[in-house]
Amino acid sequence: MEQTRVAMLAIVVEDPAQVEQLNQILHQYRQYIIGRMGIPYEKRGISLISIALDAPTDIISAISGKIGMLDGMTAKAVYSKI
Repeated sequence: MEQTRVAMLAIVVEDPAQVEQLNQILHQYRQYIIGRMGIPYEKRGISLISIALDAPTDIISAISGKIGMLDGMTAKAVYSKI
């Protein structure tokens, strides 16, 4: 079995038109998602999303990279030490 890591993926959504593509990416990797939380921040017109993952490092990087390539999206991963 491939070794996995626990990580949090922070996503800032500045363009709501890209949310459908974001959800397609997350659906594609759903088996690695522990949970997710989204917070709309109407004052700034953005949404903040956190995704808890348990996945191989290359999968976490792929998810972050695909999301980060969407216009109006920023994604960064923070890894646990375990």
